[in-house]
Amino acid sequence: MNRKVLYCLLGFLFCCIMAGAQEGQKNNLQQRADDELEKGNYINARALYILAYEKYADNGQFKQGVECGTKATALYYRENLYQEAFDLLRRIDQNVLANNSDLGCPAESLLYLTTKERMQMYMKMRRSASAMDQLNIMERQANTANDEALKNDLLYNKAIYYYTFGQNAQGNAVFKEMAAKLTASKEYDKVDEVYQTLINNGRKSGNANLVDQSYKSYMVWKDSVGALKVAEEINALKQQIADDEAAIAEKDSSLAARQAVIVGLGILAVVLAAVLVFGALVLLRYIHLTRKQKKLITMANENNALKAKFISNISAQLNPTLKKLDAGSPAVKALRDFSEHIQTLSELESSQEELQKEDTQIAQFCESLAEQVRGRVKGDVSVEVSAPKMSAKINKDYVSHILLHLLCNAAYYTPEGGRIALEFKKRSAHKVQFLVSDTGCGIPEEKQQDVFKAFLEVKDLSEGDGLGLPICKQMAVKMDGDLEVDPAYTRGTRFVLSLNV
Repeated sequence: MNRKVLYCLLGFLFCCIMAGAQEGQKNNLQQRADDELEKGNYINARALYILAYEKYADNGQFKQGVECGTKATALYYRENLYQEAFDLLRRIDQNVLANNSDLGCPAESLLYLTTKERMQMYMKMRRSASAMDQLNIMERQANTANDEALKNDLLYNKAIYYYTFGQNAQGNAVFKEMAAKLTASKEYDKVDEVYQTLINNGRKSGNANLVDQSYKSYMVWKDSVGALKVAEEINALKQQIADDEAAIAEKDSSLAARQAVIVGLGILAVVLAAVLVFGALVLLRYIHLTRKQKKLITMANENNALKAKFISNISAQLNPTLKKLDAGSPAVKALRDFSEHIQTLSELESSQEELQKEDTQIAQFCESLAEQVRGRVKGDVSVEVSAPKMSAKINKDYVSHILLHLLCNAAYYTPEGGRIALEFKKRSAHKVQFLVSDTGCGIPEEKQQDVFKAFLEVKDLSEGDGLGLPICKQMAVKMDGDLEVDPAYTRGTRFVLSLNV
Protein backbone atom coordinates (compact mmCIF):
# COMPACT_ATOMS: atom_id res chain seq x y z
CA MET A 1 0.00 0.00 0.00
CA ASN A 2 1.53 3.33 -1.02
CA ARG A 3 1.67 6.33 1.30
CA LYS A 4 -1.15 8.19 -0.47
CA VAL A 5 -3.64 5.36 -0.07
CA LEU A 6 -2.66 5.08 3.62
CA TYR A 7 -3.32 8.78 4.20
CA CYS A 8 -6.68 8.58 2.41
CA LEU A 9 -7.73 5.67 4.61
CA LEU A 10 -6.57 7.42 7.78
CA GLY A 11 -8.37 10.61 6.77
CA PHE A 12 -11.64 8.79 6.03
CA LEU A 13 -11.46 6.82 9.31
CA PHE A 14 -10.80 9.93 11.35
CA CYS A 15 -13.58 11.90 9.64
CA CYS A 16 -15.99 9.07 10.41
CA ILE A 17 -14.97 9.14 14.07
CA MET A 18 -15.21 12.92 14.37
CA ALA A 19 -18.14 13.76 12.09
CA GLY A 20 -20.35 10.62 12.09
CA ALA A 21 -21.85 8.89 9.10
CA GLN A 22 -21.99 10.63 5.70
CA GLU A 23 -25.24 12.50 5.13
CA GLY A 24 -27.52 12.01 2.12
CA GLN A 25 -28.20 9.18 -0.27
CA LYS A 26 -25.68 8.26 -2.96
CA ASN A 27 -26.79 8.73 -6.53
CA ASN A 28 -26.46 5.90 -9.02
CA LEU A 29 -23.23 7.22 -10.52
CA GLN A 30 -21.51 7.43 -7.13
CA GLN A 31 -22.64 3.92 -6.22
CA ARG A 32 -21.26 2.59 -9.50
CA ALA A 33 -18.02 4.47 -8.89
CA ASP A 34 -17.72 2.95 -5.41
CA ASP A 35 -18.29 -0.53 -6.87
CA GLU A 36 -15.64 -0.01 -9.56
CA LEU A 37 -13.18 1.27 -6.94
CA GLU A 38 -13.74 -1.79 -4.79
CA LYS A 39 -13.00 -4.01 -7.80
CA GLY A 40 -9.75 -2.10 -8.48
CA ASN A 41 -10.99 -0.59 -11.76
CA TYR A 42 -9.49 2.82 -10.97
CA ILE A 43 -9.91 4.45 -14.41
CA ASN A 44 -13.61 3.56 -14.59
CA ALA A 45 -14.11 4.64 -10.99
CA ARG A 46 -12.42 7.99 -11.66
CA ALA A 47 -14.61 8.71 -14.70
CA LEU A 48 -17.78 7.81 -12.78
CA TYR A 49 -16.79 9.99 -9.80
CA ILE A 50 -16.34 12.95 -12.14
CA LEU A 51 -19.79 12.33 -13.68
CA ALA A 52 -21.26 11.99 -10.17
CA TYR A 53 -19.63 15.28 -9.17
CA GLU A 54 -21.13 17.07 -12.17
CA LYS A 55 -24.59 15.61 -11.57
CA TYR A 56 -24.53 16.55 -7.88
CA ALA A 57 -23.40 20.06 -8.78
CA ASP A 58 -26.20 20.41 -11.34
CA ASN A 59 -28.72 19.34 -8.67
CA GLY A 60 -27.34 21.78 -6.10
CA GLN A 61 -25.92 18.97 -3.89
CA PHE A 62 -22.52 20.60 -3.59
CA LYS A 63 -21.26 18.75 -0.51
CA GLN A 64 -21.76 15.31 -2.11
CA GLY A 65 -20.37 16.69 -5.37
CA VAL A 66 -17.15 17.95 -3.78
CA GLU A 67 -16.64 14.61 -2.02
CA CYS A 68 -16.95 12.74 -5.36
CA GLY A 69 -14.64 15.27 -7.04
CA THR A 70 -11.92 14.84 -4.43
CA LYS A 71 -12.14 11.05 -4.76
CA ALA A 72 -11.61 11.42 -8.51
CA THR A 73 -8.65 13.70 -7.78
CA ALA A 74 -7.06 11.04 -5.57
CA LEU A 75 -7.42 8.50 -8.37
CA TYR A 76 -5.72 10.92 -10.80
CA TYR A 77 -2.58 11.45 -8.76
CA ARG A 78 -2.57 7.79 -7.76
CA GLU A 79 -1.43 7.34 -11.38
CA ASN A 80 0.90 10.39 -11.11
CA LEU A 81 -1.47 12.48 -13.26
CA TYR A 82 -0.85 15.58 -11.17
CA GLN A 83 -1.78 18.17 -13.80
CA GLU A 84 -5.21 16.60 -14.33
CA ALA A 85 -5.68 16.41 -10.56
CA PHE A 86 -4.84 20.08 -10.04
CA ASP A 87 -7.10 21.09 -12.96
CA LEU A 88 -10.05 19.17 -11.48
CA LEU A 89 -9.54 20.77 -8.05
CA ARG A 90 -9.42 24.20 -9.69
CA ARG A 91 -12.76 23.51 -11.41
CA ILE A 92 -14.32 22.40 -8.13
CA ASP A 93 -13.11 25.53 -6.31
CA GLN A 94 -14.49 27.79 -9.05
CA ASN A 95 -17.85 26.00 -8.93
CA VAL A 96 -18.05 26.33 -5.13
CA LEU A 97 -17.22 30.03 -5.18
CA ALA A 98 -19.64 30.71 -8.05
CA ASN A 99 -22.51 29.10 -6.08
CA ASN A 100 -21.55 30.43 -2.65
CA SER A 101 -25.09 31.50 -1.78
CA ASP A 102 -26.63 28.11 -2.66
CA LEU A 103 -24.19 25.78 -0.88
CA GLY A 104 -26.20 25.22 2.28
CA CYS A 105 -22.96 25.35 4.30
CA PRO A 106 -19.94 27.68 4.58
CA ALA A 107 -17.90 27.66 1.36
CA GLU A 108 -14.72 27.24 3.43
CA SER A 109 -15.90 23.82 4.68
CA LEU A 110 -15.95 22.56 1.05
CA LEU A 111 -12.82 24.41 -0.02
CA TYR A 112 -11.08 22.76 2.95
CA LEU A 113 -11.59 19.36 1.26
CA THR A 114 -9.96 20.45 -2.01
CA THR A 115 -7.09 22.14 -0.17
CA LYS A 116 -6.48 18.94 1.77
CA GLU A 117 -6.17 17.00 -1.51
CA ARG A 118 -3.56 19.48 -2.72
CA MET A 119 -1.67 19.10 0.54
CA GLN A 120 -1.68 15.30 0.18
CA MET A 121 -0.46 15.55 -3.41
CA TYR A 122 2.47 17.73 -2.36
CA MET A 123 3.27 15.26 0.40
CA LYS A 124 3.33 12.45 -2.15
CA MET A 125 5.69 14.54 -4.29
CA ARG A 126 7.83 15.16 -1.14
CA ARG A 127 7.41 18.93 -1.48
CA SER A 128 7.26 19.78 2.20
CA ALA A 129 7.15 23.57 1.82
CA SER A 130 4.18 23.44 -0.59
CA ALA A 131 2.39 20.96 1.64
CA MET A 132 2.89 23.30 4.63
CA ASP A 133 1.42 26.20 2.61
CA GLN A 134 -1.72 24.13 2.05
CA LEU A 135 -1.88 23.26 5.76
CA ASN A 136 -1.83 26.97 6.59
CA ILE A 137 -4.69 27.57 4.13
CA MET A 138 -6.61 24.64 5.68
CA GLU A 139 -6.20 26.22 9.11
CA ARG A 140 -7.69 29.52 7.91
CA GLN A 141 -10.57 27.73 6.24
CA ALA A 142 -11.34 25.60 9.32
CA ASN A 143 -11.33 28.70 11.55
CA THR A 144 -13.55 30.65 9.14
CA ALA A 145 -16.02 27.77 8.86
CA ASN A 146 -15.94 27.47 12.68
CA ASP A 147 -16.35 23.71 12.28
CA GLU A 148 -14.97 21.67 15.19
CA ALA A 149 -14.75 18.51 13.07
CA LEU A 150 -12.57 20.33 10.51
CA LYS A 151 -10.34 21.66 13.27
CA ASN A 152 -9.82 18.14 14.61
CA ASP A 153 -9.16 16.86 11.07
CA LEU A 154 -6.61 19.65 10.63
CA LEU A 155 -4.73 18.53 13.74
CA TYR A 156 -4.75 14.97 12.44
CA ASN A 157 -3.31 16.00 9.05
CA LYS A 158 -0.68 18.16 10.74
CA ALA A 159 0.48 15.13 12.74
CA ILE A 160 0.67 13.05 9.54
CA TYR A 161 2.70 15.83 7.85
CA TYR A 162 5.22 16.16 10.66
CA TYR A 163 5.73 12.42 11.06
CA THR A 164 6.08 11.99 7.28
CA PHE A 165 8.88 14.54 7.06
CA GLY A 166 10.63 13.31 10.21
CA GLN A 167 9.59 16.23 12.45
CA ASN A 168 8.70 13.97 15.34
CA ALA A 169 8.66 16.63 18.07
CA GLN A 170 6.11 18.76 16.18
CA GLY A 171 4.08 15.65 15.31
CA ASN A 172 3.97 14.62 18.96
CA ALA A 173 2.88 18.12 20.01
CA VAL A 174 0.03 18.26 17.47
CA PHE A 175 -1.16 14.76 18.23
CA LYS A 176 -1.03 15.56 21.94
CA GLU A 177 -3.20 18.64 21.32
CA MET A 178 -5.76 16.58 19.40
CA ALA A 179 -5.86 13.91 22.11
CA ALA A 180 -6.17 16.60 24.78
CA LYS A 181 -9.27 18.07 23.07
CA LEU A 182 -11.03 14.73 22.99
CA THR A 183 -9.83 13.84 26.48
CA ALA A 184 -11.17 17.13 27.85
CA SER A 185 -14.63 16.13 26.62
CA LYS A 186 -14.04 12.68 28.18
CA GLU A 187 -14.29 10.94 24.80
CA TYR A 188 -11.63 8.43 25.85
CA ASP A 189 -12.84 5.70 23.51
CA LYS A 190 -12.51 7.98 20.47
CA VAL A 191 -8.96 8.96 21.42
CA ASP A 192 -8.03 5.32 21.91
CA GLU A 193 -9.56 4.42 18.55
CA VAL A 194 -7.64 7.19 16.76
CA TYR A 195 -4.34 6.03 18.27
CA GLN A 196 -5.04 2.38 17.42
CA THR A 197 -5.99 3.32 13.85
CA LEU A 198 -2.79 5.32 13.39
CA ILE A 199 -0.59 2.54 14.82
CA ASN A 200 -2.26 -0.23 12.82
CA ASN A 201 -2.12 1.65 9.52
CA GLY A 202 1.49 2.62 10.18
CA ARG A 203 2.30 -1.08 10.56
CA LYS A 204 0.43 -1.98 7.38
CA SER A 205 2.25 0.68 5.37
CA GLY A 206 5.66 -0.20 6.82
CA ASN A 207 6.10 3.36 8.20
CA ALA A 208 8.26 2.49 11.23
CA ASN A 209 8.63 6.14 12.25
CA LEU A 210 4.85 6.65 12.30
CA VAL A 211 4.34 3.45 14.35
CA ASP A 212 7.10 4.34 16.81
CA GLN A 213 5.96 7.91 17.42
CA SER A 214 2.27 6.97 17.56
CA TYR A 215 2.93 4.19 20.05
CA LYS A 216 5.03 6.41 22.30
CA SER A 217 2.36 9.13 22.26
CA TYR A 218 -0.32 6.52 22.87
CA MET A 219 1.42 5.12 25.95
CA VAL A 220 1.93 8.62 27.40
CA TRP A 221 -1.74 9.46 26.77
CA LYS A 222 -2.90 6.16 28.28
CA ASP A 223 -0.89 6.80 31.46
CA SER A 224 -2.27 10.33 31.75
CA VAL A 225 -5.85 9.16 31.20
CA GLY A 226 -5.37 6.44 33.79
CA ALA A 227 -4.22 9.04 36.29
CA LEU A 228 -7.11 11.31 35.29
CA LYS A 229 -9.66 8.56 35.81
CA VAL A 230 -8.18 7.72 39.21
CA ALA A 231 -8.30 11.40 40.16
CA GLU A 232 -11.95 11.61 39.06
CA GLU A 233 -12.83 8.53 41.11
CA ILE A 234 -11.01 9.95 44.14
CA ASN A 235 -12.81 13.28 43.76
CA ALA A 236 -16.12 11.48 43.43
CA LEU A 237 -15.37 9.49 46.58
CA LYS A 238 -14.31 12.64 48.40
CA GLN A 239 -17.52 14.35 47.36
CA GLN A 240 -19.56 11.38 48.48
CA ILE A 241 -17.75 11.36 51.84
CA ALA A 242 -18.31 15.11 52.20
CA ASP A 243 -22.02 14.70 51.45
CA ASP A 244 -22.30 11.85 53.96
CA GLU A 245 -20.50 13.88 56.61
CA ALA A 246 -22.81 16.84 55.99
CA ALA A 247 -25.84 14.57 56.38
CA ILE A 248 -24.48 13.14 59.61
CA ALA A 249 -23.71 16.62 60.92
CA GLU A 250 -27.28 17.64 60.23
CA LYS A 251 -28.67 14.68 62.10
CA ASP A 252 -26.26 15.22 64.99
CA SER A 253 -28.21 18.38 65.90
CA SER A 254 -30.55 16.37 68.08
CA LEU A 255 -30.10 13.48 70.50
CA ALA A 256 -32.97 11.63 68.98
CA ALA A 257 -31.34 11.79 65.58
CA ARG A 258 -28.05 10.45 66.99
CA GLN A 259 -29.86 7.61 68.71
CA ALA A 260 -31.60 6.76 65.46
CA VAL A 261 -28.24 6.67 63.72
CA ILE A 262 -26.80 4.41 66.45
CA VAL A 263 -29.76 2.04 66.20
CA GLY A 264 -29.45 2.06 62.43
CA LEU A 265 -25.75 1.32 62.64
CA GLY A 266 -26.43 -1.52 65.05
CA ILE A 267 -28.95 -3.01 62.65
CA LEU A 268 -26.51 -2.51 59.80
CA ALA A 269 -23.81 -4.28 61.79
CA VAL A 270 -26.12 -7.22 62.37
CA VAL A 271 -27.01 -7.34 58.69
CA LEU A 272 -23.35 -7.15 57.73
CA ALA A 273 -22.50 -9.94 60.14
CA ALA A 274 -25.27 -12.06 58.64
CA VAL A 275 -24.01 -11.26 55.16
CA LEU A 276 -20.46 -12.21 56.17
CA VAL A 277 -21.64 -15.51 57.60
CA PHE A 278 -23.68 -16.21 54.49
CA GLY A 279 -20.72 -15.21 52.30
CA ALA A 280 -18.42 -17.55 54.23
CA LEU A 281 -20.87 -20.43 53.69
CA VAL A 282 -21.10 -19.65 49.98
CA LEU A 283 -17.30 -19.47 49.75
CA LEU A 284 -16.88 -22.83 51.47
CA ARG A 285 -19.42 -24.38 49.14
CA TYR A 286 -17.67 -22.85 46.15
CA ILE A 287 -14.31 -24.25 47.29
CA HIS A 288 -15.91 -27.67 47.70
CA LEU A 289 -17.51 -27.52 44.26
CA THR A 290 -14.25 -26.30 42.72
CA ARG A 291 -12.36 -29.27 44.10
CA LYS A 292 -15.08 -31.56 42.82
CA GLN A 293 -14.95 -29.92 39.39
CA LYS A 294 -11.16 -30.33 39.27
CA LYS A 295 -11.56 -34.04 39.96
CA LEU A 296 -14.23 -34.33 37.28
CA ILE A 297 -12.06 -32.45 34.77
CA THR A 298 -9.08 -34.70 35.56
CA MET A 299 -11.27 -37.78 35.10
CA ALA A 300 -12.70 -36.37 31.86
CA ASN A 301 -9.19 -35.71 30.50
CA GLU A 302 -8.11 -39.21 31.41
CA ASN A 303 -11.24 -40.64 29.80
CA ASN A 304 -10.65 -38.57 26.65
CA ALA A 305 -7.09 -39.84 26.44
CA LEU A 306 -8.28 -43.44 26.85
CA LYS A 307 -11.05 -42.85 24.32
CA ALA A 308 -8.59 -41.41 21.78
CA LYS A 309 -6.25 -44.36 22.30
CA PHE A 310 -9.16 -46.80 22.01
CA ILE A 311 -10.41 -45.19 18.77
CA SER A 312 -6.89 -45.17 17.36
CA ASN A 313 -6.44 -48.86 18.21
CA ILE A 314 -9.77 -49.75 16.57
CA SER A 315 -8.80 -47.82 13.43
CA ALA A 316 -5.39 -49.52 13.33
CA GLN A 317 -7.01 -52.96 13.74
CA LEU A 318 -9.54 -52.27 10.98
CA ASN A 319 -6.94 -51.18 8.42
CA PRO A 320 -5.53 -54.68 7.64
CA THR A 321 -9.06 -56.00 7.02
CA LEU A 322 -10.07 -53.00 4.90
CA LYS A 323 -6.94 -53.38 2.76
CA LYS A 324 -8.09 -56.92 1.83
CA LEU A 325 -11.36 -55.62 0.42
CA ASP A 326 -11.88 -54.39 -3.14
CA ALA A 327 -10.05 -51.03 -3.26
CA GLY A 328 -12.00 -50.06 -6.37
CA SER A 329 -15.32 -50.05 -4.52
CA PRO A 330 -16.42 -46.48 -3.56
CA ALA A 331 -17.86 -47.80 -0.28
CA VAL A 332 -14.61 -49.57 0.66
CA LYS A 333 -12.57 -46.49 -0.28
CA ALA A 334 -14.88 -44.34 1.86
CA LEU A 335 -14.43 -46.70 4.83
CA ARG A 336 -10.63 -46.70 4.41
CA ASP A 337 -10.55 -42.90 4.22
CA PHE A 338 -12.82 -42.66 7.25
CA SER A 339 -10.57 -45.03 9.22
CA GLU A 340 -7.45 -43.02 8.29
CA HIS A 341 -9.15 -39.71 9.15
CA ILE A 342 -10.26 -41.03 12.57
CA GLN A 343 -6.73 -42.23 13.31
CA THR A 344 -5.24 -38.90 12.18
CA LEU A 345 -7.71 -36.91 14.29
CA SER A 346 -7.08 -39.14 17.32
CA GLU A 347 -3.30 -38.78 16.99
CA LEU A 348 -3.59 -35.00 16.68
CA GLU A 349 -5.75 -34.76 19.81
CA SER A 350 -3.47 -36.94 21.93
CA SER A 351 -0.01 -35.97 20.59
CA GLN A 352 2.16 -33.67 22.71
CA GLU A 353 5.08 -33.64 20.26
CA GLU A 354 6.52 -30.24 19.39
CA LEU A 355 6.41 -29.54 15.66
CA GLN A 356 9.54 -28.58 13.74
CA LYS A 357 9.58 -25.49 11.52
CA GLU A 358 11.79 -24.79 8.53
CA ASP A 359 12.57 -21.75 6.39
CA THR A 360 10.27 -21.81 3.37
CA GLN A 361 10.18 -19.61 0.27
CA ILE A 362 6.56 -18.48 0.44
CA ALA A 363 5.95 -17.47 -3.21
CA GLN A 364 7.36 -20.74 -4.56
CA PHE A 365 5.55 -22.77 -1.89
CA CYS A 366 2.14 -21.18 -2.64
CA GLU A 367 2.56 -21.49 -6.41
CA SER A 368 3.35 -25.22 -6.11
CA LEU A 369 0.15 -25.79 -4.11
CA ALA A 370 -1.95 -23.83 -6.61
CA GLU A 371 -0.48 -25.83 -9.48
CA GLN A 372 -1.67 -29.07 -7.84
CA VAL A 373 -5.32 -27.98 -7.93
CA ARG A 374 -5.46 -26.22 -11.31
CA GLY A 375 -6.29 -29.52 -12.99
CA ARG A 376 -9.30 -30.06 -10.69
CA VAL A 377 -11.25 -26.86 -11.31
CA LYS A 378 -14.38 -26.56 -13.43
CA GLY A 379 -14.34 -24.82 -16.82
CA ASP A 380 -12.44 -21.55 -16.85
CA VAL A 381 -12.14 -21.10 -13.08
CA SER A 382 -8.99 -19.08 -12.35
CA VAL A 383 -6.58 -20.06 -9.58
CA GLU A 384 -4.60 -16.99 -8.51
CA VAL A 385 -1.66 -16.65 -6.11
CA SER A 386 -0.69 -13.48 -4.27
CA ALA A 387 2.42 -14.05 -2.17
CA PRO A 388 5.57 -11.95 -1.67
CA LYS A 389 9.05 -13.24 -2.41
CA MET A 390 10.09 -13.83 1.20
CA SER A 391 10.78 -16.69 3.55
CA ALA A 392 9.03 -17.74 6.76
CA LYS A 393 9.50 -20.55 9.27
CA ILE A 394 6.55 -22.94 9.01
CA ASN A 395 5.79 -26.64 9.32
CA LYS A 396 5.48 -27.45 5.61
CA ASP A 397 3.72 -30.80 6.08
CA TYR A 398 0.85 -29.42 8.16
CA VAL A 399 0.51 -26.16 6.21
CA SER A 400 0.56 -28.04 2.88
CA HIS A 401 -2.13 -30.46 4.14
CA ILE A 402 -4.40 -27.62 5.30
CA LEU A 403 -4.00 -25.42 2.21
CA LEU A 404 -4.40 -28.31 -0.24
CA HIS A 405 -7.59 -29.42 1.52
CA LEU A 406 -8.99 -25.86 1.39
CA LEU A 407 -7.98 -25.41 -2.27
CA CYS A 408 -9.52 -28.77 -3.26
CA ASN A 409 -12.76 -27.83 -1.48
CA ALA A 410 -12.72 -24.48 -3.30
CA ALA A 411 -12.20 -26.26 -6.65
CA TYR A 412 -15.18 -28.52 -5.90
CA TYR A 413 -17.58 -25.72 -4.90
CA THR A 414 -16.55 -22.96 -7.32
CA PRO A 415 -18.73 -22.89 -10.47
CA GLU A 416 -17.48 -22.23 -13.99
CA GLY A 417 -16.19 -18.72 -14.56
CA GLY A 418 -15.37 -18.33 -10.86
CA ARG A 419 -12.17 -17.43 -9.06
CA ILE A 420 -10.01 -19.14 -6.43
CA ALA A 421 -7.30 -17.17 -4.64
CA LEU A 422 -4.42 -18.18 -2.35
CA GLU A 423 -2.91 -15.20 -0.54
CA PHE A 424 -0.17 -14.67 2.05
CA LYS A 425 -0.19 -11.73 4.46
CA LYS A 426 2.45 -10.74 7.02
CA ARG A 427 0.38 -9.19 9.82
CA SER A 428 3.22 -8.42 12.24
CA ALA A 429 6.79 -9.40 13.02
CA HIS A 430 5.64 -12.76 14.44
CA LYS A 431 2.27 -13.41 12.81
CA VAL A 432 1.41 -14.45 9.24
CA GLN A 433 -1.78 -15.53 7.50
CA PHE A 434 -2.63 -17.74 4.55
CA LEU A 435 -6.03 -16.91 2.98
CA VAL A 436 -7.94 -19.23 0.64
CA SER A 437 -11.02 -17.64 -0.95
CA ASP A 438 -13.45 -18.67 -3.67
CA THR A 439 -16.59 -17.38 -5.38
CA GLY A 440 -18.68 -20.47 -4.64
CA CYS A 441 -22.00 -20.74 -2.82
CA GLY A 442 -20.49 -19.82 0.57
CA ILE A 443 -21.21 -21.20 4.05
CA PRO A 444 -24.28 -19.93 5.99
CA GLU A 445 -23.26 -17.82 8.98
CA GLU A 446 -24.97 -20.15 11.45
CA LYS A 447 -22.89 -23.10 10.19
CA GLN A 448 -19.49 -21.44 9.96
CA GLN A 449 -18.36 -22.69 13.37
CA ASP A 450 -19.90 -26.16 12.97
CA VAL A 451 -17.70 -27.04 9.97
CA PHE A 452 -14.74 -27.50 12.34
CA LYS A 453 -16.61 -29.90 14.68
CA ALA A 454 -16.18 -33.62 14.12
CA PHE A 455 -19.08 -36.12 14.25
CA LEU A 456 -21.67 -33.33 14.50
CA GLU A 457 -24.09 -35.17 12.21
CA VAL A 458 -24.55 -38.63 10.73
CA LYS A 459 -23.25 -38.64 7.15
CA ASP A 460 -23.18 -41.00 4.17
CA LEU A 461 -19.45 -41.81 4.07
CA SER A 462 -19.52 -42.14 0.29
CA GLU A 463 -20.27 -38.38 0.19
CA GLY A 464 -17.44 -37.52 2.61
CA ASP A 465 -16.99 -38.07 6.33
CA GLY A 466 -16.83 -34.37 7.34
CA LEU A 467 -13.49 -34.83 9.14
CA GLY A 468 -11.31 -32.86 6.70
CA LEU A 469 -11.84 -29.42 8.27
CA PRO A 470 -11.73 -30.69 11.90
CA ILE A 471 -8.35 -32.29 11.09
CA CYS A 472 -7.14 -29.04 9.52
CA LYS A 473 -8.32 -27.11 12.60
CA GLN A 474 -6.41 -29.47 14.93
CA MET A 475 -3.26 -29.10 12.81
CA ALA A 476 -3.55 -25.30 12.97
CA VAL A 477 -3.89 -25.43 16.76
CA LYS A 478 -0.89 -27.78 16.97
CA MET A 479 1.15 -25.13 15.13
CA ASP A 480 0.16 -22.54 17.75
CA GLY A 481 -2.23 -20.98 15.24
CA ASP A 482 -5.88 -21.09 14.21
CA LEU A 483 -8.12 -21.77 11.22
CA GLU A 484 -11.33 -19.76 10.83
CA VAL A 485 -13.99 -18.80 8.30
CA ASP A 486 -13.91 -15.07 7.53
CA PRO A 487 -17.48 -13.87 8.35
CA ALA A 488 -16.92 -10.53 6.60
CA TYR A 489 -16.29 -12.18 3.20
CA THR A 490 -19.63 -12.39 1.34
CA ARG A 491 -18.67 -13.19 -2.26
CA GLY A 492 -18.20 -16.90 -1.53
CA THR A 493 -16.04 -18.46 1.21
CA ARG A 494 -12.72 -17.35 2.69
CA PHE A 495 -10.70 -19.43 5.15
CA VAL A 496 -7.95 -17.73 7.18
CA LEU A 497 -5.02 -19.78 8.52
CA SER A 498 -3.21 -17.69 11.16
CA LEU A 499 0.25 -18.79 12.36
CA ASN A 500 2.81 -17.50 14.84
CA VAL A 501 6.28 -17.67 13.31
